[in-house]
Amino acid sequence: MGIVCKNHVFTLQTKSSTYQMKEEGGFLFHNYYGPVIGDVDMSYLVCPMDRGFSGQPQEIVDRRFSLDTRLLEYSAYGTGDYRDYCLHAVYEDGSHVTDLRFVSYEVKEGKYALEGLPAMYQGEEKAETLEITLRDEYKNLEVVLYYGVFEDLDVITRACKIVNQSEEQVRLLRAYSMGLDFDNKDMDMLHFYGRHAMERKMERSPLQHGFQGVESRRGYSSHQQNPFVILCKQDANEEYGWCYGASFVYSGNFSIQAEVSQTDLTRLTVGIQDTQFEFHLDSGESFTAPEVILSFSENGLGQLSRNYHKAIRHNLCRGKYKTERRPVLINNWEATYFDFTPEKLVAIAKDAKELGIEMLVMDDGWFGKRDSDYSGLGDWFVNEKKLKGGLKNLVEEVNKAGMKFGIWFEPEMISEDSDLYRAHPDWALTVPGRSFTRARHQLVLDFSREDVRTYIFDRMCEILESANIEYVKWDANRHLTDVWSAKLPADRQSEVFHRYILGLYDFLEKLTQRFPNLLIEGCSGGGGRFDAGMMYYHPQIWCSDDTDAIERLDIQYGTSFGYPISTVGSHVSVCPNHQTGRSVSMKTRGVVAMAGTFGYELDITRLSQEEKDMVKIQVEEFKKYYFLIQQGDYYRLTDDGRKSPYVAWEFAAEDGTEALLNVVTLRVRAYAMPYTVRIKGLKPEAVYEVEGTGEKYSGAALMNGGYLLPVIWDDYQSVQVHFVECCE
Repeated sequence: MGIVCKNHVFTLQTKSSTYQMKEEGGFLFHNYYGPVIGDVDMSYLVCPMDRGFSGQPQEIVDRRFSLDTRLLEYSAYGTGDYRDYCLHAVYEDGSHVTDLRFVSYEVKEGKYALEGLPAMYQGEEKAETLEITLRDEYKNLEVVLYYGVFEDLDVITRACKIVNQSEEQVRLLRAYSMGLDFDNKDMDMLHFYGRHAMERKMERSPLQHGFQGVESRRGYSSHQQNPFVILCKQDANEEYGWCYGASFVYSGNFSIQAEVSQTDLTRLTVGIQDTQFEFHLDSGESFTAPEVILSFSENGLGQLSRNYHKAIRHNLCRGKYKTERRPVLINNWEATYFDFTPEKLVAIAKDAKELGIEMLVMDDGWFGKRDSDYSGLGDWFVNEKKLKGGLKNLVEEVNKAGMKFGIWFEPEMISEDSDLYRAHPDWALTVPGRSFTRARHQLVLDFSREDVRTYIFDRMCEILESANIEYVKWDANRHLTDVWSAKLPADRQSEVFHRYILGLYDFLEKLTQRFPNLLIEGCSGGGGRFDAGMMYYHPQIWCSDDTDAIERLDIQYGTSFGYPISTVGSHVSVCPNHQTGRSVSMKTRGVVAMAGTFGYELDITRLSQEEKDMVKIQVEEFKKYYFLIQQGDYYRLTDDGRKSPYVAWEFAAEDGTEALLNVVTLRVRAYAMPYTVRIKGLKPEAVYEVEGTGEKYSGAALMNGGYLLPVIWDDYQSVQVHFVECCE
């Protein structure tokens, strides 16, 4: 297991996978990625062949050898490999050719870290690092490839650093994090597309010759595409088949592309999208490309997802609330929007406390001149006309009611109608002399600038230290346009997109260090920045602004392929729903919201007594099942409802002692056939009792024969069944 280096064959082993590459003739070739094969040199599978219009490096006379037809580990532009490339550099003489050759390698104990960027960390897991250095000897440009190996997690991470060791300036036009070559094309790509209020819908399609992929040019990872893809065998399903995942640990513009070549090879590339990207490296300077988390499963999509769930939950998320139970909260946004008073908030807090809810979150509208979304952003001062008595008094009243207190911020944004914009219009991303694009009546602050970040950071800290605030909802409600910074010269303007994200990470790192016990929930109009990069700072992210329970089935289904339940912000909201007008039972809304961090998004003071009684039961049940839901193994038992008349999912304890089945019906049919659901993750020889019924079944029966669902009348109803191992 671990990293084995023998005769310049580099073999990375996890408990269920092998990743291998080889240095040959100065080039670094990819050999294999798949089920465990030990340290066998897999280059025996290479079949050299002379192919027309596929040339050879100058020193090689064998026409059967070409970079254009081999599996490469990290490709550069300009030397005869005509496929998609990872690195494109321009030198002072105007040349675009980079010829990377193997120089050295080093194996280190522990997991590498990336300066200024989020990345997986070792934690309690065993991890090793392999560093391989490639160099263009003519231009003295180095690429250091990083490989992190987590044996027990079945995860291999990749990143790289590009170092200018020459005396001249180098311009990077592309600096991707990784390429991964496969020796066949018979795979499907799963990606997760969407829009605001309908994010991460899964789409599956076979690879074809040419290019296929996803990307964002919006400045954020976006609602429209997600920086996570799966390549899998065409017969792969939840329980069977080879599956490869690639999760980009980055929150800005990205590109993930699969190309099938003329010889039926597949190349997957992952990196920062290169529209308006040009990074200058002076002599001695370096550029670090973000991390990619790779995982492989030969046991289908379900196991691949569980690999990612565990890795992100334990070795990417950080802080107090990584493992500690998070409070059940109620947010006032859909209850009051901008129209609230301290008295109204305290009334919500008192009623919520009676039902077992533990935290009140005050959303948008508490600062500056902010009675609508037309003004106030950037003026992070308490509006004492609205919050009479000030923030500290409000928080104390909420605390007296027995509730924790949280608050909403949108630190990256600025309103034109704000004192900050009037004082510093150049702090917004706009191009001087041009009209600009306005979205949600707001502009974006230039977070590539340290002075801007410092000002906002100081204002935010002043608020957080003024009262007992234990939670922040961090929002970002528009994407980037007019990207130009007053702090950078003309030839550096193509660095702004990336410098913005680096500035955001810098801000968040300082905030988490200053307030280590603060629970931060990320948000960007819901799921517009739902990515592994943000999870390094936010252990949970508001999954979508769409709170309709039936819509959320689809959204949360797609999200589950690459991200753990513990990161999914999900609440029970009012009916008729504010986004769709649909009405769904309180029970079903609760069952769906429990597939996440759980909370409420409604005016609890207006609920009927029957509804309040249901809330109390839901909160008790969620607390009872908390660690099973948040830390257990997650199973998708059906699709998202496009083919099935119901949606079912399950949480199973890692040791197989209990499981929680969740079912929501979509379409009831007259005299419908009975439905049976096969339970997962149990011990075949054990006996399980269905809690509250006295029914008992063997694990083998439940996993192979299944559990017969009760007959359900009416659409959008739900069933929740708890199986507990008993002593029989």
